[in-house]
Formats: sequence, C-alpha cells, structure tokens
Amino acid sequence: MTRVILHADLNNFYASVECLRHPELRDGPLAVCGDPEQRHGIVLAKNYPAKAYGVSTGEAVWQAKQKCPGLRLVKPDMPTYLRFAQGVRQIYRRYTDWIEPFGLDEAWLDLSDCGSLEAGRDLADRIRRDIAFEWGITASVGVADNKVFAKLGSDMKKPDATTVLFPSQYRQKVWRLPVGELLYIGPATTRKLYNLGLYTIGDLAQADAALLSGLLGKWGLTLHRYANGLDASPVARDGARDPVQSIGNSTTTPRDLTTCQEVRITLQALCESVAARLREGGFRARTLQLGVRDKQLFWLTRQCKLESPSCLAEELFEAAYGLFVKHYRWEQPIRSLGVRADDLLSRESAVQLDLFCRQAKRLRQEALETTVDGLRKRFGYYALQRASQLSDPSLGRLNPKDDHVAYPGGYSPMSAEVKRRDL
Repeated sequence: MTRVILHADLNNFYASVECLRHPELRDGPLAVCGDPEQRHGIVLAKNYPAKAYGVSTGEAVWQAKQKCPGLRLVKPDMPTYLRFAQGVRQIYRRYTDWIEPFGLDEAWLDLSDCGSLEAGRDLADRIRRDIAFEWGITASVGVADNKVFAKLGSDMKKPDATTVLFPSQYRQKVWRLPVGELLYIGPATTRKLYNLGLYTIGDLAQADAALLSGLLGKWGLTLHRYANGLDASPVARDGARDPVQSIGNSTTTPRDLTTCQEVRITLQALCESVAARLREGGFRARTLQLGVRDKQLFWLTRQCKLESPSCLAEELFEAAYGLFVKHYRWEQPIRSLGVRADDLLSRESAVQLDLFCRQAKRLRQEALETTVDGLRKRFGYYALQRASQLSDPSLGRLNPKDDHVAYPGGYSPMSAEVKRRDL
C-alpha cells in the first residue's frame, strides 16, 4: 500500500492570527516579537508585507526595523495561539487519528487509508479549505510517501497551497534544491557538506555512503536515505507522547551579569522552576547540566552527577552553582543562563539511602518545596520569593516556569540541529 503522508504548515501562524485579530494592521508590515527591553527581542513571525522588506524569523528586532522602519511590532499572545492550534488539530482529527505535531503550527498526518497520493492531494485541499473557513488563517500542505519529503513539499509553495511530490518527480523537483533545505540539515552540517562539494539534495543523494558515514557517522547515513526519499519513520498516533528525557529552563537576563551574586539570583530562580517541574511530572534527576552564554554569544556547557536523585531546588542550585564557579572564568559578562535536569527517574523508583541518614531531612525539604508550589499555584508566583531575589528587582522578576514555555518540537532524537522556535 502506498503511504500517503501530509505535512500541514500554518502560514506565518502567529502573525496571521494577529492580522485576523487586528484587521487594521493586515495590509502593512507586521512582526510578532519578544520584548526588546527584556532582551527577548527577536522576530517570532512576520506577515508577507514584512517579508517583502526582507524581515526574517529569528533576527533581532533592531535588524528588522533597519530593513523596515515602518514595521509594526506585536507582542506574542500564546494562549490565543494555543486556542487556534487546538482548533486546527480538531480539523485534522476528522480525517485521521495519526497526527504528529512538529511545533505549534505544523503537523504530519498519515492518510494512507485514502489509497493514493492523488487522493491525498484532494484531502489536503479539503483540509486547507476547512482551516480557512473555520479559523480564518491559511495553511500550506505537502503530500508525499514519507515525512521528510512531505515537510519539504509544504515549504515549496506558500501561502495556501498543496504540493504533491511523487517518487517519479524526486530527481526533477527535489534533487535540484539546496542541500540545506532538507529537514534536519542545519548551518553546521551544511558547511560540512559544502566542503565535500555537496551543494544540492541530489548531490547528497548520489554521494558515497561511506564518505558520509566518515564525516557525520550514523547521521550521515540517515541523511543519505532522506535525500533518496527512503524515510520510513511512522507518524505518531494523536495524543502519543515520547517519554520525558530531560526538564530544563534557560533565560536571557534583562542585563548582562557581572557578579557571582547576580548569577546566584538567576540560577536560584531557574533551579526552582526546574525542581517544581520535576515534582509536577513525578521525576527525580540524576544529572544536572549548566549552560552559560557570554556577551560574545559563546556557549559553555558543563554537567555533573548528583549525589542522589533529586527534585529539590536547593540541591539542583548547589550543583549548578558549583559547576559555574569551577568552570566559568569571567572573561566576559554573561548574557544568558540555563539549567537542565537529565537522566530522569520516577519518584516512585527505589533510591539508595546515604550512609549519613540524611533522607529524613531531604523528605522534609521536599514537603516544604511542595508546599511552596501549592502556594504559588494558588496565589501567584510572586506570593513567595527568596530574600535574595527581592534585593535585585530586575533579576528577581524572573519566573521561568510560567514565562518560558516549551512547545512540541521535532521527532528525530539523532539530530542536534533541529530547526525550532525558542520562545
């Protein structure tokens, strides 16, 4: 049976929703962006008039304003975008139970029961019409016999279009495209492939597999199969979730950090957030990772094993700050920090007790932090704060758990260059 895979991509999703809510802004250049004053000032989405000026997703707001002085800026409204995304998901469910999200505004659908790619094209057109009629926004849909090329097809013609890629057309339509347009090939891999003289998807498809394996390991062989349209990965069933492998938060700070005390305040907030999310999910972490990005945008990451599996903010903080003191040399001020808990265990899992019988104290601390979770849930995050956070109003207003929300991402655990949006 022929696989019929659709990839639906809501066109300029955030910007399209804002233009629908504010019709007076529709005909002029508009961008949805973070808050420049909080240094989250990047373009998250733009409409087509802004795109005509060269405004691109992911660039700094000041760069976008240089290209388009009349650019109207709108702050993101995630609850509204979630409502639209959930409404569109309901439309997908009329056609199939096999729906796999790829970010908030994209999804794969398996419609193999329809029997042919031609029938898949008709269903894709119906889905686009339903989205436009019921939600007032448009989608581009790619149709192919695999997920990678379906995604490629949805990018080939925008807005509001259906593109079918038949296997007989791969050489004509796909192989001539730049290699960087293939899913999961980011800038670093693109440069490596260019160094081998591989500039198009066709070059990659016809390259020697052993050469790619030597350059990129197993991932090179995977990309070789993708370029030849040999992706056999299934579309997940609607509602299926991958096991949680890590929980983390990071933030770009309102100002560059120049002292250890400023780092402590920020790390305490991040560790409280990670610990609360661990408890909420029923996990303990065995490994803690710290990420530091300096003013020159150089990233430093270090990790360590925790003494005991933990969901306690204080223990996570001690590990994170210990890594910072040990490894950061203060050659540059710090622009952003991140904390991630890895190697997760269920809280019900058996844990080796320590020799000094500190378990009772840890249980009391966990009960205390759980009480804080409840108070913040009931009265708001700022109902209870550390004194150190109150000593610095700008850093003390950091609320990572509520303000830094992660939405569904990609499906391939092998790729380190997943194209994603960080909100």
